[in-house]
Amino acid sequence: MGRLIDRPHYLDMLRPFVRKNVIKVLTGQRRVGKSCILRQVADKIATQDAHANIISINKELERFAFIHTHEDLSKYVGEHLKPGVANYLFIDEVQDIEHFETTLQSLQASEACDIYITGSNAMMFSGELSTHLSGRYIEFHIHSLSYEEFLTFHQLSASNDSLRKYLQYGGMPYLTNLPLDKDIVFEYLRNVYNTILLKDVVQREGIRNVDFLETLALYTADNVGNLFSANNICKYLKSQRVKTSPVQIINYLRAMQNAFLIEKVRRVDINGLRTFEIGDKYYFEDLGLRNCRMSSSFQQDINKLIENAVYLYLCQQRLEVFTGQMPGGREIDFVGLHNDNRIYVQAAFRIADDTTRDREFGNLKAINDNYPKYVVSLDEWTSGGNVDGIQHVHLGDFLRMRLA
Repeated sequence: MGRLIDRPHYLDMLRPFVRKNVIKVLTGQRRVGKSCILRQVADKIATQDAHANIISINKELERFAFIHTHEDLSKYVGEHLKPGVANYLFIDEVQDIEHFETTLQSLQASEACDIYITGSNAMMFSGELSTHLSGRYIEFHIHSLSYEEFLTFHQLSASNDSLRKYLQYGGMPYLTNLPLDKDIVFEYLRNVYNTILLKDVVQREGIRNVDFLETLALYTADNVGNLFSANNICKYLKSQRVKTSPVQIINYLRAMQNAFLIEKVRRVDINGLRTFEIGDKYYFEDLGLRNCRMSSSFQQDINKLIENAVYLYLCQQRLEVFTGQMPGGREIDFVGLHNDNRIYVQAAFRIADDTTRDREFGNLKAINDNYPKYVVSLDEWTSGGNVDGIQHVHLGDFLRMRLA
């Protein structure tokens, strides 16, 4: 079964809801470790309560292939519930069971068991769960490993070499079972990428033009951090003799989002946090999955990787993330919101000259509030914290800070 390495960040988030009559839903990209976190929760429950009855269903295992519908699910769970003890239900990849929400609704209403489920498609929450279980579930988005988790899993110390490995290979937990060799890692990641694209996007979403989907995915990977316009993409692809429409582009991008392959970041006005209708950005949920499909070199992509890594870390810290727009067209890479607080972050490779310094620090200086502001770069000698109140932080240090 393999050694389980704790991810305390997520276990701590789940702990207050154990044995509470609310469905715990773990969402995230395929292979980010949702199953292992379920197992860790189940193990801790079993340790604390020797009489606990734990019912586990993993739809990726052949022995559960017979559970196709909610009727199958209800029958199986009903046969395994035990009277007089605490019952717990764990279902992995629940979206593969037709109308699963019907069974969950009944089990929760009768308080038959404490329920934990995972899913690899965001459509569950705009459809099945939100319709039938509104207000009766809580979602925990599971990301691939953070940089700090990457160091723990691979038994590495923080260094420029470790940071480079993280930026290149990403945070898929299974990589701890492989040597961190580019050919070996990318072979594994390409297989994961293809599974996500074909099973979670093409099959789940009914995509017909698979060739175009693959072209759009590569275009998105090559344009991480750039402002997107479906009309402009359409014009570009037309110049490459690829026929499509803005509507198809929007639908295919949404399909990749639903599979958690990419994430969309909306653009907001810094002053009023008004959301703009156009000009979104896209980032990959895992750096390695992005890199394994690219022909460009690590050095060519370093700015994109830094920006994507900063975005992922802000999300891992449970911040709501936007890109900021200021008067005069100035841009702030990231605005992170948490309750009534916010932070601003500019990401750059190096602050190599006055022009770069003026752009990265100047945009932040123009924001007239006292929320924390950061410039994150790979400069070996950062100022360590203060250029007119703006902290200049090395990327490796920033990815290990506590922000929320």
